[in-house]
Amino acid sequence: MVTVYRQFSLNDSFSNCKDLFFEDTPSFFQLLDEHFDISEFIPVVFTNAFYQSLGRKRLYPLTGFLSALILQKIFSIPSDSLLILFLTLCRELREFCGFSKVPDAPLFTRFKQNFLPYIEMMFQQMVDYTEPICQLIDSSLASMLTFDTSGIELYVSENNPKTLNSLISRLKSYYKGNPDIDPYKLAYGLMPSKAASCPDAKQQYINGHFCYADKFVMLTNGLGIVRHIAFLDDDFKALHPEMPVEKKSDSPDEDKSIGDSSSLKPILSDFFQLHPHFHPDTFLGDSAFDTIEIYGFLKDEFHFSKAFVEKLSTLITKSFNNYLQ
Repeated sequence: MVTVYRQFSLNDSFSNCKDLFFEDTPSFFQLLDEHFDISEFIPVVFTNAFYQSLGRKRLYPLTGFLSALILQKIFSIPSDSLLILFLTLCRELREFCGFSKVPDAPLFTRFKQNFLPYIEMMFQQMVDYTEPICQLIDSSLASMLTFDTSGIELYVSENNPKTLNSLISRLKSYYKGNPDIDPYKLAYGLMPSKAASCPDAKQQYINGHFCYADKFVMLTNGLGIVRHIAFLDDDFKALHPEMPVEKKSDSPDEDKSIGDSSSLKPILSDFFQLHPHFHPDTFLGDSAFDTIEIYGFLKDEFHFSKAFVEKLSTLITKSFNNYLQ
């Protein structure tokens, strides 16, 4: 008799966990207790900073805050107030987090603000922990590194669609008889380079539209597992003075290309400094990286053997030797 095998997927496993959470809550937390120990990922310096000898004794455990916030993201609980409601109503959730009573909203806010660098450090440690798992799943895909940029749109008045649309309408009306004028590019050039109320909200062209966003870079492997996230804010640029100063042009596509290519080397340097034992051999990126200089340092400094760069909507394999001969 022929044995029929069923292909398991990460999506199926995640869906099963969510179903178990809503249909059989005690079993769900028992499953987490058996297979997930958050304390393994917490750096010692994080623990020392949280339980420092000076100050008041902590009523709520560090693992409790972290467990609650991670579950909040897993199950897409949109706000801290709703998370607190879940903790209040669900005894199993409180016990899993180790809370004898539920923290109030300001405590969650202060925790995220005061310990932000340590939370980042913890996730960096998770990357090291999960790398052998990725290699076991598929070593070929785990050895790929994809570079992508995006942005988080911030709540500023410049992101109101009426602001840009009214400007474009006026430009269309004014240059109605001039076919050589692109009102969209002209509007891009006339808008301020950053929001008046928030310097981190930079003008960008992301996901097919203009917006004011906090730009970030995400590195993922071929399995789609996130390996690194870095915000390209003023703090990042201060740490990397070698990055050229961005000068706004009239072309949003050109500005994006220049911004992406100039951030590649600092991002990869930071990533390999954090994870020196990582040795990905394949790089994937968009057309902004299609230059001889970039192929050179990808090969010589970061030891990639292959690069796939998107050009004209087609992925074309680039051979380093062809560019270096």
